[in-house]
Amino acid sequence: MSPRPNVSDERKAQILNAAEQVFNKKGFDLARMDDIADKTGLSKGTLYLYFKSKDDLIIAILERIFQGVFRQLERREGDELSATEAVSQFTEAAIRDYKRMLHIIPVAYEFLALAFRNKTVQKALKQYFRHYMDVLVPMIQRGIDSGEFRQVDPQEVAIAAGAIYEGTVLLWVYDSTLIDMERHIRSSIRLLLEGIQVPA
Repeated sequence: MSPRPNVSDERKAQILNAAEQVFNKKGFDLARMDDIADKTGLSKGTLYLYFKSKDDLIIAILERIFQGVFRQLERREGDELSATEAVSQFTEAAIRDYKRMLHIIPVAYEFLALAFRNKTVQKALKQYFRHYMDVLVPMIQRGIDSGEFRQVDPQEVAIAAGAIYEGTVLLWVYDSTLIDMERHIRSSIRLLLEGIQVPA
């Protein structure tokens, strides 16, 4: 007999889906908890049992956006991959996650604007960035230690890769007819890796 689904988790997912839609339509400043309750069909009291404020909802949405890449990487932790293969797999996971969240790109960029004045959002984004660095820097360092990569600063390489991921998405927002997000992320990361690889 299969285990019963966790109703609490299902309810949270329902609320977060509704919040994303409301935030997309109205923006954070104009969105109200009443709007989200109406969207879910729940009472406002029930909504507050799960999330006490819009800030709580924002943090939960951020966590849901960012957790996919890291969950996939943690599952591959024991794989015997070269550093280049590991970074390439990281890139593929990032691309899949970006594609999954394209429908909430307006919300994602409003998060960035909020980070300038909202310490809670700033803290959540900082934690995401530090987690990203904690995953990618050791991959680069492994490539240096094995002689696959030149003697470069692994943190600088990880930051450059992050700039490629985030910057390409932003350029896609500017002009999706010129930027093929998936192709340009892959090609730019390939160029970055070729630049630090030790010639055969």
